[in-house]
Amino acid sequence: MTVRIGAEEEFHVLDAESGRLVPRAGLLLERLGTTGFSSELQQSAVESNSEVHDTLDGLYADLSGTRRRLAAAAAAEGLAVVAAGTVPLARVTPRDVTADARFRRMADEYRRVADEQLICSAQVHADVPDRDTAVRAMCLVSPWLPPLLALSASSPYWLGSDTGYASWRTMLWQRWPTAGPAGCYRDAAEYDAAVAELIGSGVISDTGMLYQDVRPSAHQRTLELRIGDACPRAETVVLIAGLFRALVRDACHRLERGADPRCDGHHEWLRAAAWRAARSGLEGPLVDPWTRRAAPAHLVLRRMLHRLRPALEASGDFGTVRDLLDEALAAGSAAHRLRRTVREADLPTGIDLLVTETRGGRLPARAGARRPRPQVTARHTAGRPRTPLHPVTTPGTPG
Repeated sequence: MTVRIGAEEEFHVLDAESGRLVPRAGLLLERLGTTGFSSELQQSAVESNSEVHDTLDGLYADLSGTRRRLAAAAAAEGLAVVAAGTVPLARVTPRDVTADARFRRMADEYRRVADEQLICSAQVHADVPDRDTAVRAMCLVSPWLPPLLALSASSPYWLGSDTGYASWRTMLWQRWPTAGPAGCYRDAAEYDAAVAELIGSGVISDTGMLYQDVRPSAHQRTLELRIGDACPRAETVVLIAGLFRALVRDACHRLERGADPRCDGHHEWLRAAAWRAARSGLEGPLVDPWTRRAAPAHLVLRRMLHRLRPALEASGDFGTVRDLLDEALAAGSAAHRLRRTVREADLPTGIDLLVTETRGGRLPARAGARRPRPQVTARHTAGRPRTPLHPVTTPGTPG
């Protein structure tokens, strides 16, 4: 079975001089056009949609090209873009909602929750044979999603302050009424009935407001991962996509063999595991899906790699995912890298790091130098990732 993958990435729009979040996504969309790009609830965010790919190399080339295109469009308007769960400098206001009837209704209904939706995520889609399989696979993959959140963690700062969390986006996101663990269902009909009941309650207005950690796509034959922060480094998105594809492939294989998800109905530990990942990132303990006990992040992720090796090898991904995981664990989470940069220099230099990594570069060492005033430069440190993916030889399949 070929399991193709694709990704949706959300990007913050910043003023290039001050590093502050600004509601100017419309300018970028005018420059970029609507093909592959769209608006979000807040005018300070832009979403990109990749093509569908058979290989991680193809996905990486796609994401990298999109980021370069976004960065160039932003620079032409005196702006910068950042892929991260949150950005350090932002202002909460009800006036910056995108001029769209659905978004306006959401802002009126959810008020402060919508006002503070100044967050960005990365979503990954993986092919499934059918909708029944997608729904049943959710139960099998869910225990392994918090470690993927830890890999993505990139949002320690909120409104200028360090929150103490690696992913403060998760804390903001979980306030929506449907956010969190997906739950387990016998088949698509049971899942769809639950969704219809939610919509009928008036708490949500449509299927687009199903914000679970993982969900079957409403429009494609895919399972969609939604738990993670947007990631400054495209390599991190590719790593997460490779692991998620392996989780989906493994789940489908188990279901084909007649495996029972054996859900015990207790999802409290899944929410707790997600909280732990949001708090710790890669720098503290995670909840081990096998034991449901605390364990070092590197140990949990290496056990996950070992467990998924057959599925990774079936997709030709094992070597790439192993190398990218080694690099991720050595470099630390994006939250850790940002905090370290701020500690050694200052907050504007930390914002520089986010801008530079989003473009595909690495910020040079500053030896703790502090800059005299806030400024996010347009510089780009060129270079290949330290663990390069193999050259792309065939284009991805549009979809």
